[in-house]
Amino acid sequence: MFAINTITPAELMERQKNNDEIQLVDVRDDHERKTSSIGGVHIPFSELQTRYSEISTDKPVVLYCHYGERSFFAVQMLQMSMGFSNLLNLKSGINGWSLDVDPAIPKY
Repeated sequence: MFAINTITPAELMERQKNNDEIQLVDVRDDHERKTSSIGGVHIPFSELQTRYSEISTDKPVVLYCHYGERSFFAVQMLQMSMGFSNLLNLKSGINGWSLDVDPAIPKY
């Protein structure tokens, strides 16, 4: 079994402020992305197995969704089936980002 590494919204914000090189990957559906976003590459969960080549292998990658559940499973799947070892799950997802970092990001 693979360990799933996580990052909190506050930790991610700090790393972004420090200009750490991190790729964000939004695994939510199109309609969710239109409602709110914190940026990054948009690869819906259902497309990960065909679009995984868009995910960096040479720097940390933070996957996020609404509450952190889909992105948790996305990290797990990418680690187990594609061999990724640089992935982090955004704990509590974009909802947590809105609550802890930027209340201007719409909650839904």
